[in-house]
Amino acid sequence: MTALAPTAAQILAQARTLIAEGGYSGFSYADIASQVGIRKPSIHHHFPTKADLVQVLVERYRQEAREGLAALERQVPDPRLQLQHYIGYWETCIGDASAPICVCALLAGELPLLPESVAAEVKAHFHDLAAWLAAVFERGVQQDVFQLTSTPRMEAEAFMATVHGAMLSARAYGEPGIFGSIMQPVLGRYAPAR
Repeated sequence: MTALAPTAAQILAQARTLIAEGGYSGFSYADIASQVGIRKPSIHHHFPTKADLVQVLVERYRQEAREGLAALERQVPDPRLQLQHYIGYWETCIGDASAPICVCALLAGELPLLPESVAAEVKAHFHDLAAWLAAVFERGVQQDVFQLTSTPRMEAEAFMATVHGAMLSARAYGEPGIFGSIMQPVLGRYAPAR
């Protein structure tokens, strides 16, 4: 990932926080300027338009996700534990409010209103995540640790939808623990009958 100037990194970090709070339409450059302590022209210097800013943010978010999932695969070879760690990651992020919701899941709710460049990055994130999950399910079937009722790709889509739905439920109820309550039993559904 290309290193950013310190001010650009601060702008992106603040934009990410504001998107997590209110989505694409829920912030302006004035909001970022007041939080970062700079003037709006400084933001325009780094990111000429809001679409440019959010596109770069999502590109970097996707890269972080790809790197995180690759590291998980290297460190944890068991497909069951990979899914458990993935759930645990979000359970921690939602619980401590460090990342209360997946930025791309939130932006997906605004997809018809997003600039095309941002929408393309959001869609690409979902494709990346679904492909990784499908590969995890495929390995789980090969290793006889998962018994699926559908194809690995369809199970991946259902799992991804459940994760994002559990995030929304935790947010809607204002109860971070709901995420874990929804997600923990899901893993048992894939266990082979013995």
